[in-house]
Amino acid sequence: MSTLPLLGHASLDEIFAYRPSGPRRVRDFLADAQALADRLPPNRHLLNVCQDRYHFAVGLAGGLLRGKTSLQPSSQSAETLRQVKLDCPDVLCLCDSNFDSLDLPRLNFPELSDADPQRVTAIPHIPADHPAVRVYTSGTSGQPTPHGKSWRSLVKNGRAAAHHLGSAGHCAVGTVPAQHMYGFESTILLALHGNTPFWSGKPFYAQDIVAALQAVPAPRLLVTTPFHLSALLAAGLDLPAVDLLLSATAPLSSGLAREAEKRLAAPLYEIYGCTETGQIASRRTTADLTWKLLDAIHLEQGDGQSTVFGGHVEGRVVLSDVIERLDAEHFLLHGRHADLINIAGKRTSLAYLNHQVAAIPGVTDGAFFQPDEETPDGITRLAAFVVAPGLNRRELLAALRQRVDSIFLPRPLIFVDRLPRNATGKLPREQLQTLYSERNGHACH
Repeated sequence: MSTLPLLGHASLDEIFAYRPSGPRRVRDFLADAQALADRLPPNRHLLNVCQDRYHFAVGLAGGLLRGKTSLQPSSQSAETLRQVKLDCPDVLCLCDSNFDSLDLPRLNFPELSDADPQRVTAIPHIPADHPAVRVYTSGTSGQPTPHGKSWRSLVKNGRAAAHHLGSAGHCAVGTVPAQHMYGFESTILLALHGNTPFWSGKPFYAQDIVAALQAVPAPRLLVTTPFHLSALLAAGLDLPAVDLLLSATAPLSSGLAREAEKRLAAPLYEIYGCTETGQIASRRTTADLTWKLLDAIHLEQGDGQSTVFGGHVEGRVVLSDVIERLDAEHFLLHGRHADLINIAGKRTSLAYLNHQVAAIPGVTDGAFFQPDEETPDGITRLAAFVVAPGLNRRELLAALRQRVDSIFLPRPLIFVDRLPRNATGKLPREQLQTLYSERNGHACH
C-alpha cells in the first residue's frame, strides 16, 4: 500500500507552529497528535470545529493516525450540524470552545499532559488513498455540498502551493478559519508540507491581526480576505511589515490591492480556486489581470465549459466560472455563471454590481441579491442590501445610477445595520434570502 508522510519536514526540531506560550516543534506536534489519537474512539468521522488553529491541526493529524476522515464545513450552523449527522451518523465533534454541538457526541480538546516529544523518533506515514478530509462548499449559492479529498491530493496541494507562492520559511497569520478550504490550504497544508509555520490564533478584528503579526518572526505571510483586509486598512493602526499577502474568497479590487501593498510593504497575490478543486491559480492583482495556473494543473475548454485536471485535482472538475483561456498556463476570469444577470437583453454580473455599490462614498458594505421568487411579468428583479449610515435612499440611488445601467438598479433597496457575512466574509445565499424575506415588506421600491 502506497503511503505518504504526515509532514514534509527534514528535522523533528523544526518549528511547526507558534502559540502564545511559545513555538511548537515538529516533535511536539507529533507527540500531541499521537496523544489525542490515543483518546479517540473507533468511529470513522471526526467533525473538527476547533477554533485554535494548532488544536485544529492536532485534531486533523490525530484523526489521520487513527484512520479517520475529518469533516470540515465552513459553516457551523445548527442546520449544517444536522446535515452532517444525517450524512455521517457515527460522527464525533472535537471542540475547544463553548461551541454548541447540539446532540452530537462530543470530545472537548484534552490537556494532552501525557504527550512526550522525546519519544518521537520519526514522522509517521498515512495511506495515500485514505479519504483524509471532507470539505464543504460555503453555501453562497445554495446548501453546502461535501467533497472528499484523499491524503495524496492534500500532500500534492500543500507542496504545489508552497512552490508556486514561494512561502517556505514564512510564518503564516490567517484570518480565515482552518475549516474553510482556502484557510485549510493556505495555513494548515502549507504547514504540513510547505515548511510554513502558522500562528495558532484566528484574529478577526484589526487590532488582533496586528497583535498576531507582531507575535511571530519575519518573514511573515498574511492569509486574509478582501473583507478582513479592508477593515484592517480602515482601522488607522500602525501596521507591521508583512513579506507576503494572500487574498481569496471574494473579488479583490485593484484599489484595495494597491493600498494593501503600500501600507503593508508586501506583494499581494489573489488565490483562485473552489472547494471541488482547491487552489489552482494565482495573480498579483496590481500587476496583471491574468491568472497563472499552479504547476501540473491543466485547463481545457469545450461545449461552453471550462474543465481542470492534473496535479492535486482529483478527476476532472467543471468550473462554475466564466473563463477565457489565453494559453496553457494563463486565463482571464469573467465571473461565475450563477452570478450572470440578463435583464431585457442587457448583461452584467452580481460581482460587478457589488463592486459598484461598495465603491460609493458613504457605503461601508453592500451586496446585490436575486431573490428566489419570480415576478408576475417574468422580468428579473434585483434587490440590494446596503450599510450606509450617512446616506438616504435618494442619494444612494443617484450615485448608483452614475455607475450602472438603470435597468440594474435595485428594487427594493434595503438599508441594514450589517450584512450576515460568515467568518470568511462571504454571504451565504440562504442568509440573504432570509434577510430579504424579513425586510422586503419594509423596504422602499
